[in-house]
Amino acid sequence: MPNRLASETSPYLLQHAGNPVDWYPWGPAAFARAKLEDKPVLLSVGYSACHWCHVMEHESFENPAIAALMNQLFVSIKVDREERPDVDAIYMQAVQAQTGRGGWPMTVFLTPDGKPFFGGTYFPPEDRQGMPGFPRVLQSVADAYRARRADVLQSAEQLTAHLRSGVMAAQGSEPLTSEVLQRAFQGLKQEFDQEHGGFGQAPKFPQPMALEFLLRSFLRTKDTEALAMADFTLERMARGGLYDQLGGGFHRYSTDPFWLVPHFEKMLYDNALLSRVYLHAYLLTQGPSYRRIAEETLDYVLREMASPEGGFYSTQDADSEGEEGKFFLWTPHQVEAVLGDKAKAQAFCRFYGVTYEGNFEGSNILSIPIDIKEATSTLAMSQEELGDLLHEARAMLLAHRMAARVPPARDEKVITSWNGLMLKSLAEAAAALASPDYLAAATRNATFLLETMRDASGRLLRTYKDGQAKLLAYLEDYANLIDGLLALHEATFDLRWLREAVSLADQMLDLFWDDAEGVFYDTGRDHERLILRPRDVFDNATPSGGSVAAGVLLRLAILTGKPGYASKAAATLRGMRLVMARAPLGFAQWLCALDFHLSAPKEIAVVGPREDPTTQALLAEVYTRFLPNKVLTGFDPQASPEAADEVPLLEDKYMVEGKPSAFVCQNYACLLPATEPETFAEQLAAG
Repeated sequence: MPNRLASETSPYLLQHAGNPVDWYPWGPAAFARAKLEDKPVLLSVGYSACHWCHVMEHESFENPAIAALMNQLFVSIKVDREERPDVDAIYMQAVQAQTGRGGWPMTVFLTPDGKPFFGGTYFPPEDRQGMPGFPRVLQSVADAYRARRADVLQSAEQLTAHLRSGVMAAQGSEPLTSEVLQRAFQGLKQEFDQEHGGFGQAPKFPQPMALEFLLRSFLRTKDTEALAMADFTLERMARGGLYDQLGGGFHRYSTDPFWLVPHFEKMLYDNALLSRVYLHAYLLTQGPSYRRIAEETLDYVLREMASPEGGFYSTQDADSEGEEGKFFLWTPHQVEAVLGDKAKAQAFCRFYGVTYEGNFEGSNILSIPIDIKEATSTLAMSQEELGDLLHEARAMLLAHRMAARVPPARDEKVITSWNGLMLKSLAEAAAALASPDYLAAATRNATFLLETMRDASGRLLRTYKDGQAKLLAYLEDYANLIDGLLALHEATFDLRWLREAVSLADQMLDLFWDDAEGVFYDTGRDHERLILRPRDVFDNATPSGGSVAAGVLLRLAILTGKPGYASKAAATLRGMRLVMARAPLGFAQWLCALDFHLSAPKEIAVVGPREDPTTQALLAEVYTRFLPNKVLTGFDPQASPEAADEVPLLEDKYMVEGKPSAFVCQNYACLLPATEPETFAEQLAAG
């Protein structure tokens, strides 16, 4: 018989709807019952692509005896962390404070008023390898709650007070200087893996925001070491098993230092951020492999993660048919059977490291262990011949994989924040690569988000699935959607996207900005009351809401001429000054926003009919350069003359002698207008 999760829309919660556990969704009903029955609350948090979440469900939550114990001793709540990042963040801090580590599935025990007193992550169904079995944990916690109630309540009060004191406050008002950026770069150099690229040891995460900061550092300082670190990492990741060599797109992280064996789940946010950093690396270096990786990653998202309505789904699971990675693995026999040609199969296997011994549980994760020159020498083929062979073979194997294999489960909820990340990446790629397909996808996505992800009052919502948008949006949802809309405005000059960005920014400030403290909070003033108001400033797998908000406000200040946007952005950046320099991997998006703030950004306006070849040539000069510290807008005086009145950056901008013209300004002081692409290019390259 289904439990209370059966009426939810989250795929993760629905996965647990058939458990014998009497699960509640997060909400007042569960806590009211806990108070009525004087029971502690068992809070379990996970997400649908989480491998160990599935393991614990199978071992414990589907076990009738363990479920009966949970139902007898606790009121149990199941939360999808992607729906409720606030709940996840608060109680993950509690688990980390108690145990020194975190992760998912997260298991936390709460008092009936929501205060945590004990927690952990995965628990096995019986005592194993020094870990207590889940039934023993359940019984011990329940016994403590009954027999040592005063101690438990005191522990809960102390832990809650610790969490409240840990909400990061602004850290002074000292001026912001480039010394912060330089110290951060030195910190990244110390963390850099010289042998394999990336930062730190296994498990290795891609860290796209840190790579973006390295590209910016090279532009700012011309320090070739910054570019070399980014270049080496991007190349190694793209050659490893972290990257899906057949279908495009990146898995979550590598379990080894070599980028070979990943955890196979694919997340929308990773692929949004990584496609963007590879695009930026291409614009900076013109390296064709970077363009290929960016395009293949975006094409994967459009092929496998796009909803019919225009949104993008959240995740693909690591497992298929009960085995981790099965969808992505190959043996030499399987390759030959699909290609139907032994020599072609041998060449493919040689290049992609497919052996009879295998590199993962007897099968092979595709990677590129040798470079193209070594492969052509070994196989006695020209680069062109090998390239053609591999292209054809990849297409055949991908078609077979899509048609004949069982794909991993997909979490088909649409999350506003992650869609905003994808919107920005698509809009930037549409402009840089002159791709009508990417532009169409970005336009559909923006339209869907603006028309569907709002309530009747215009308040932005967090998630959408099965025709239902719900849950009040968080700071990160607002900030990332604004960021995406600004990128789409730059790609099209359509005033609709700029107007919507301004409207959402004003709403964001009203809901999340605390003027007295000079900080953004993650939850709005209208959010339900939790044990604390969270403020997660770390740039983790996704950028923090505050760092993205600072960046969009700086750009909007230039576009709108409203200095209040910039002053709030500067205030929140000043508050992060110390931690940015000390821990650059945890604050990389903040560093990117600071780099913009300190750079005297280029203010660029292009005036002329969009379809005019000269306008197109002028636009190509700016779209095909890596210019992260710029604001771009433009208009056609015939088609939309109102733009000059609405956008201060367009005031007094005109077509010189009736020709399409480009203006490069800084602090609203402009160079002479350029009507020739060559002149415009020189202005963009200067300074």
